[in-house]
Amino acid sequence: MSTGEELLREHGLRVTRPRLAVLEVLAEGGHLEVDEIARQVRDRLDSVSTQAVYDVLGALSRAGLARRLEPAGSPARFEARAGDNHHHIVCRGCGAIADVDCAVGERPCLTPGSQHGFEVDEAEVTFWGLCPACQARRRAD
Repeated sequence: MSTGEELLREHGLRVTRPRLAVLEVLAEGGHLEVDEIARQVRDRLDSVSTQAVYDVLGALSRAGLARRLEPAGSPARFEARAGDNHHHIVCRGCGAIADVDCAVGERPCLTPGSQHGFEVDEAEVTFWGLCPACQARRRAD
């Protein structure tokens, strides 16, 4: 398993403390908003601006080390699981997000009726519904 320093170097990125801290936060899992990532990075480094975190996340996303997702009506979220063409399911009640593996297991797992001359290599799907906790709250109401 590669260290954060090795990952950054392998992807042509300079090794900096903010980049290493953001990688550590993302490696812990989840679909995190920038403010949460910045808070956790500050716990590790004491001082880092939110703009610096945005810049790091942009660099990591462009390098394929992070994935940005933007569910409709929600702020952008970031995750470390990148490059495997998985999808997401979002709770309409609380906004919780979970990963959904590709149904077919190949890229792309969905084929459009018309490709309009494009060579399709990825499909991005967001499923929407209610998580178990929100379902229970709805039944209790």
